[in-house]
Amino acid sequence: MSAPVRVHRRSLLLGAAALPMIGAEAPRRTTASAPPPGPMDSILLKDYEPDSSLVVPEHHVPKARVPAIDVHSHDYVKTPEEIRAWVRRMDEVGVEVSVILSGWGDTTGARFDRLVDLFLKPYPTRFQLYCGLDTTGFEKPDYPERAVAELVRCYENGARGVGELVDKGSGLSGQQDLLPPEKRLHPDDPRLDAFWQKCAELQLPVNLHIADHPSSWQPPDIHQERLPAYQRWNQHGRPSPSYEELLVIRDRLLAKHPNTVFVACHLSNQGNDLASLGQALDRFPNLYLDTSARDYELGRQPRTAAKFLTRYKDRVLFGTDLPIGQKSMYESWWRLFETADEYMPGPNWWRHYGLELPDAVLESLYRANARRIMNWETLSL
Repeated sequence: MSAPVRVHRRSLLLGAAALPMIGAEAPRRTTASAPPPGPMDSILLKDYEPDSSLVVPEHHVPKARVPAIDVHSHDYVKTPEEIRAWVRRMDEVGVEVSVILSGWGDTTGARFDRLVDLFLKPYPTRFQLYCGLDTTGFEKPDYPERAVAELVRCYENGARGVGELVDKGSGLSGQQDLLPPEKRLHPDDPRLDAFWQKCAELQLPVNLHIADHPSSWQPPDIHQERLPAYQRWNQHGRPSPSYEELLVIRDRLLAKHPNTVFVACHLSNQGNDLASLGQALDRFPNLYLDTSARDYELGRQPRTAAKFLTRYKDRVLFGTDLPIGQKSMYESWWRLFETADEYMPGPNWWRHYGLELPDAVLESLYRANARRIMNWETLSL
């Protein structure tokens, strides 16, 4: 296994030549400890892939210890043949059900109906389908009634949840970047009260993507925590609410609609601060989390994360949010949750460490919580 070694920051910078990747100039070192010029000075930081001499145990985990429900996936595949291959892969890795979320919450109308034909009708016990929120003409007086009517229609045609509804600051429509901030539709907007109430009446959980990783509000400079590949979602300098303001919007929504179940995906984008996230769970019993695309948060704080998942074992659901083609994607999750392996590779520059969760926590995380909060009377699990 090729893996980066642990090195000092001065070695990572590799002189001024390491910084053109992010458009910044390296500060000159004037102390006696500065390394002398050498053959590595021309290496760019983005090209630096050192081999590791570390030798530690590695465990291959081909199948989940407990049959899993992946509550956060998307319609990555588009044909019946690809869907059949996905089901075979699910069998291979131990995923009994995958939840198909809408891309940005816009899966309503004919698009939702097409997904019913592709996923739900051929495989009613292997997939569950969420619908979106129709934001067409949300500025018009009759919008609340229209949004509720489409929700009911989707429910009658098989939807068993709503989402992924995304608000990174631009509101709940992908087109709202074009709108001034005061005209955007955020989740706590009164025009959505009837929609959230209907979700509660129909027992439809809502998968909500609120804010984003906090580093997205930091400038893409030498102090930016996440790699350049993540900067397409960077909010710094954009006319949008701050990270903290978006969490306040989340809290207002949860308080206003206590009977509606909200699953805040990506650990509610607070995986960097599990203590604060725990306080939100303590405050709002209708708040749940999914783990999707935040393996890099859990894996870099294994002891803290294991304690968190144990304490809140009834509030966190397993989700991936990653393309389903490679078996290794699922296996990396099982290895993270089930083993004590160290120094595992991940999508960012830091390494992961296994959480070695007990069976009772795995059972809750992998499927029991999903079975409890989701309206899946059609499933014979």
